[in-house]
Amino acid sequence: MYIIVGLGNPGKEYQNTRHNIGFDVIDRLAEEEHISLLEKKHKAIIGKGVVAGVKCILAKPVTYMNLSGESVRELIDYYKVDEETELIVVSDDISLDVGSIRVRKKGSAGGHNGLKSIIGHLGHDTFMRVKMGVGEKPKGWDLADYVLGHFSAPEREVMDEACGRATEAIRTMVSGDPDGAMNRFNVKNSSGNKKEA
Repeated sequence: MYIIVGLGNPGKEYQNTRHNIGFDVIDRLAEEEHISLLEKKHKAIIGKGVVAGVKCILAKPVTYMNLSGESVRELIDYYKVDEETELIVVSDDISLDVGSIRVRKKGSAGGHNGLKSIIGHLGHDTFMRVKMGVGEKPKGWDLADYVLGHFSAPEREVMDEACGRATEAIRTMVSGDPDGAMNRFNVKNSSGNKKEA
């Protein structure tokens, strides 16, 4: 069984913001796989179903971003999954271009409060993640204002397409091939070399 967690903030005012792209990916995956996200438990809205032939729990923590680890810890303890190989976290990333995605099997929080909270509650940083590029903060902008801001219409179009690629990457990962997902979906620069994180 896999637990797939999308990070974001609860509440209408945060819908469609850069910081909530993790929620958007979970919603997209739930829709594509006909999984109802209705149950509220473990400090999250969750849905149970099958992705790529594998039982999965989809979750959107309702703790607010900086406490996401509380929900992830509860989910892992309750469903008894191996967090190093059966947890996938989807989050926004300002170091990636809008619409880029990057699959990782471990890594630091990179200044992301949701990932920082999860790493704190797990006690390590070895868990799979799908990072969704939301673009770099413009010069002079406050970081919180930027990540809690909305995409422009053209950016939203690009992000919708990226959400589709992210759900494909997740299917590849739950099929037991995270390396294949990295090879297929990670960003390449114009010379064709993979960018380092």
